[in-house]
Amino acid sequence: MSFENLTDREKRVLQNLIVHYVQTADPVGSRVIANKYRMGLSPATIRNTMQDLEELGLIAQPHTSAGRVPTDTGYRVFVDTLLKAEPLTEADRGKIKVLMSGSKGGIDAILGQASKVLGEITSQLGISIAPRFDEGVLTRLDLIPISEGKILVIIAVKSGLARSILMEFESGIPIDELRQMELVLNERLSGLTLGHIRKTISERLADTGLSPKLLKLFVNAESEIWQDRNQSILHATGTDNLIKQPEFADRDKLSSLMKALEEKKELIEFINSKSIGEGIVITIGSENDLDQMQSCSVVASKYRAGNVSGTIGIIGPTRMPYSRLISIVEYTAKSLTKALSGS
Repeated sequence: MSFENLTDREKRVLQNLIVHYVQTADPVGSRVIANKYRMGLSPATIRNTMQDLEELGLIAQPHTSAGRVPTDTGYRVFVDTLLKAEPLTEADRGKIKVLMSGSKGGIDAILGQASKVLGEITSQLGISIAPRFDEGVLTRLDLIPISEGKILVIIAVKSGLARSILMEFESGIPIDELRQMELVLNERLSGLTLGHIRKTISERLADTGLSPKLLKLFVNAESEIWQDRNQSILHATGTDNLIKQPEFADRDKLSSLMKALEEKKELIEFINSKSIGEGIVITIGSENDLDQMQSCSVVASKYRAGNVSGTIGIIGPTRMPYSRLISIVEYTAKSLTKALSGS
């Protein structure tokens, strides 16, 4: 159903109702809107307008004697047509800068800090998902002998990120064979994405004349070397924030969400599938494909580390201050991109 034809009065009543409900978590009556928001309308007129909005499925009445609350559709209309991003306060900007500049170590530590920043500042659940190495363009691959039967493989991608894998094999390999393998790998694979390498590795390493014993460590597309282990890395901070929310007084809802966080894979795939393009992406309640997320909203944004990207954002009840959270997530994503680019 299209809601482009809502009257100005309907839009104002819907907006004020949502703003008040987000602040209080209490169903909103017509008298509250009339008294607090000074619309120049009588409670009776506002009540009639609320009935129209209810017929359109934008608000609902949880109990006959209660006021109204927004539906998922009502939130969607609000987010898409009535919402104005709230500028960040200097205090919020300063806090994000301080917390992000204090992050030390590798990308995993920085992403952990980013989820902590979001959880602290938004009072929701802050999340960060590691970038997909599959998108990274290989710049160099090093083979370093560690001990008899063990090689450390270091893979560096164009973004400046790197990961290492310890490979084991049955017997020692002469150092000259190792250096020759390293040379061939860099000649044939540099400039390709890791995802493309994984799909074509057998063909690209055919007819090398190298030791079959060493070669079989690399030609298998299922080898740990070519797998994107980052796909399962999710940082989440702020579960205590959710416990305080009245929506999660129902412990079954909270338990269901916690289970999704623990299992990670489906949640990561869901969030990554939503944040395909640039900019902020918001999914609300029943729009979420995962059953565990049906009572939640997600505000997410991509961040970049060179030519690879990941996702950060927040998860919370559908009753959340979207206008403020959008600005926080957007600013944190930009700060994270700067932190990972070293600028």
